[in-house]
Amino acid sequence: MNNRTIGGKFLVGLLFLVAGACSSSKNTLADGGNATVPTVASVSPSDGALNVSLNGSVNVTFNEAMDPSTLNMNTFTVTSGAPANAVSGTIIYANSVVNFWPAAHFAANTLFTATVTTGAKSAWGIALAQKHTWAFTTGTTLAAGLPVNLSTAGNFVILAKSGISTVPTSAITGNIAVSPAAAGSITGFSLQADASKVFSSSTQVTGKVYAANYSSSTPDNLTSAVGDMQLAFTDAAGRAPDLIELGEGNIGGKTLAAGVYKWSSGLLIPTALTLSGSATDVWIFQVAQNLTMSSATQIYLAGGALPKNIFWQVSGYVEIGTTAHFEGNILSQTSISLRTGASINGRLLAQTAVTLDSNIVNQPSP
Repeated sequence: MNNRTIGGKFLVGLLFLVAGACSSSKNTLADGGNATVPTVASVSPSDGALNVSLNGSVNVTFNEAMDPSTLNMNTFTVTSGAPANAVSGTIIYANSVVNFWPAAHFAANTLFTATVTTGAKSAWGIALAQKHTWAFTTGTTLAAGLPVNLSTAGNFVILAKSGISTVPTSAITGNIAVSPAAAGSITGFSLQADASKVFSSSTQVTGKVYAANYSSSTPDNLTSAVGDMQLAFTDAAGRAPDLIELGEGNIGGKTLAAGVYKWSSGLLIPTALTLSGSATDVWIFQVAQNLTMSSATQIYLAGGALPKNIFWQVSGYVEIGTTAHFEGNILSQTSISLRTGASINGRLLAQTAVTLDSNIVNQPSP
């Protein structure tokens, strides 16, 4: 064998090894494409930030979609002190952004360290490029509250998982939908299917009616909306409370400023309630059991307060009494019932069913 032959075989072998090495560094998808390695695009508060508000959140924006199941209290931590003490909280992921909401307000004038580990993975199962750690220091002030992000669930004035029923005649302004239930679970509306089979209409609804068994993109859109409804419920439940157990679960006759209110029991509204604040103020009510509003009772808004900025997160059922008037977005883990003649400026977002009886339901202005 001459030297030219030996040299040629060596070159071919070398090229094969280089090609193999390059190929092994790629993450090949099932469709033949290549997945990228996720990185942290930005964080908030920023590294070294000072005077961070005590009621804020910590969030990370990634350069691509992530696997929500890999973003948890083990892979995304906030700590303070030496040795480090973990801050308890709630983690919510959506649209390439993960938020950490502390269970209680951050301590004042304190250095905190946030870390995202390589246990966080992309939607393709690729680990974060490297651990990302940064620090920030709190001040002494509270920031204005942020509204709960309803995302696509906000496209509906009524959204339920198992059914929507009415005793005619109700008057509903806004779209309504059920998912994963089918259109047969929407009763009392005399639905008329559109020729497109994407939605239906009803004389009781100024808007469109959707169900999971309709055509085109409707099933996927509703799956997203229900997922966003559940994320919004978790978001509202995870906000650090400003006041706990106000009125021992009875807030009838009170005037409440903006803030986050929490009860470990049920909540009663037996007499008129006033929410007083500006058009940008936010109210979040966290109720561990049921929310009950008595008949012929009113919620009043004062000072420019808007129903779109009011959120009732209820782990039990919600019952609005006969001819009562309600304000705000209801996020119920179970059912919502409006008794005869009751009305609401807000949304009814239920993880089971919504029951109406000759009611007026108006979606808030954007």
